[in-house]
Amino acid sequence: MRPSRRAPDELRAVSLERSVVKYAEGSCFVKFGDTHVLVTATLEDRLPPWLKGQARGWITAEYGMLPRATHERTRREASAGKQNGRTIEIQRLVGRSLRSVVDLPALGERQITVDCDVIQADGGTRTAAITGAWVALSDCLAWMKTRDMLRGSPLRDHVAAISCGICGGTPVLDLDYAEDSEAETDANFVMTGAGNIVEVQGTAEKTPFSEEQLLALLALARKGIGKLVDLQKMAVM
Repeated sequence: MRPSRRAPDELRAVSLERSVVKYAEGSCFVKFGDTHVLVTATLEDRLPPWLKGQARGWITAEYGMLPRATHERTRREASAGKQNGRTIEIQRLVGRSLRSVVDLPALGERQITVDCDVIQADGGTRTAAITGAWVALSDCLAWMKTRDMLRGSPLRDHVAAISCGICGGTPVLDLDYAEDSEAETDANFVMTGAGNIVEVQGTAEKTPFSEEQLLALLALARKGIGKLVDLQKMAVM
């Protein structure tokens, strides 16, 4: 039995609440169980210098955790004077995931910055951030459409993410912290609405895993991401 008493293929309770920040062009408050992430999307009429003159836009992301998002206070990275490696890795992952489903030339020479702030962490913060970021991005693009700022529809598909792992020899979906901290294998899957893979991150924390187990995790991820995409569709209706 899992600590949360869920079935192996069962997600935590997931919610996607749109338009929660008054001033942002797009926003979403996403909850995966006790993991809560506030995501905002900001439109900017500027580009990184290396992109200027290329007739395409850009989507980037920033990620951070509030000091008491975890059991003990975590020092703000701003006070430390630099971001840690985990933060940089996650925000790059969020940016790559969103760009994989966007027609960047259709944005024009503009940048959308997606900020993912973890309010409360109980495992799976990066997967929750990606799933909620798609909703915030969708709202930002809808905001642009109403102002005739877009040529066509830049958003080509959904993208969502979920964690999977092997706990006690059993492949399970959507790990919370209690499972994540004890898992023999921990993996994150990012996939599109069409079922194509954007990124896979998998690590044997204790015992190396087999190809058969990897395929079992992939099957769980497909099922979980299918449900998340359905929730995204309902959120932006």
